[in-house]
Amino acid sequence: MSRYGTAGRFLLLCAIWGTAFMATDVGLADLPAVPFAAVRFDVAAALLFAAVFVSGTDVRPRTRDDYVYVLVGGALIIGAHHAFLFAGQRYVTGGVAAVLLGLVPVVTPALTRLASTDEEFTAATALGVALGFVGVIVIADPDPANIVDSVLGVSLVLASALAFAVAAVVTHSRSPSMPFLSTQAWMMATGAVVLHVAVLALPGQSFAAATWTPSALGALAYLSAVAGVGGFLLYFTLLNDLGPIEMSFIEYVIPVFAALAGWLVLGQEVTPATVAGFAFIVAGFAAAKWRALRGI
Repeated sequence: MSRYGTAGRFLLLCAIWGTAFMATDVGLADLPAVPFAAVRFDVAAALLFAAVFVSGTDVRPRTRDDYVYVLVGGALIIGAHHAFLFAGQRYVTGGVAAVLLGLVPVVTPALTRLASTDEEFTAATALGVALGFVGVIVIADPDPANIVDSVLGVSLVLASALAFAVAAVVTHSRSPSMPFLSTQAWMMATGAVVLHVAVLALPGQSFAAATWTPSALGALAYLSAVAGVGGFLLYFTLLNDLGPIEMSFIEYVIPVFAALAGWLVLGQEVTPATVAGFAFIVAGFAAAKWRALRGI
């Protein structure tokens, strides 16, 4: 597929996952965070396994890479990433969490080098990462006092970012023999199990506190079917095409779509800081992709 088609799929994924933040805000009004995430991936896994069985796709893991891909992707990208993130946001603001998740593109290049992949980390990429990270900080507008006073929350959100980055690098370096649809179904199921364990382990995260209102069910349906099944299928196809370094830039673009969705649907204000941050993000992409842009 052409680079234009790839860029279109990348932006579509950013729109899907950006809108997911709005849907999450709606669901969290009635549902505890980690049980909400666990049920989301229960439903997503059920939908994927239904598609696997209807299509007659082979569902059995056979090779070492099959098991590593499923276990690492499911336990880290689906399970640990969401469990650490939701737990961390009990102690720090969402703005601080957004800044810390912006470290994913910073740590991913270092991890790719440690994993001996064929990823190239150039000076232009470094400049793009730096500008994009500044953009995330400007949009989030964090209070530095929260970082100093909430060591536990910061540590948990950093663990969330690291889990996502490690899993992206490890899964990209594997070649599973299972059909793509089956690998995603097993990953969702693995992540759901991890999240259910987190429900039992984390205080204040109980299904008994959930209120299943129509708005909560609507948010769950969107997050499971669209952002869960559709979003993660799209993410892993793009990860295969672009590699973990380029895909890590998604952490810079998603906040823009999240802000737009919140403004259009929930009436949330788009501040001058959001506009300024978006300018830094665009500059970061231009710097990282300068050679490609000159060839257009």
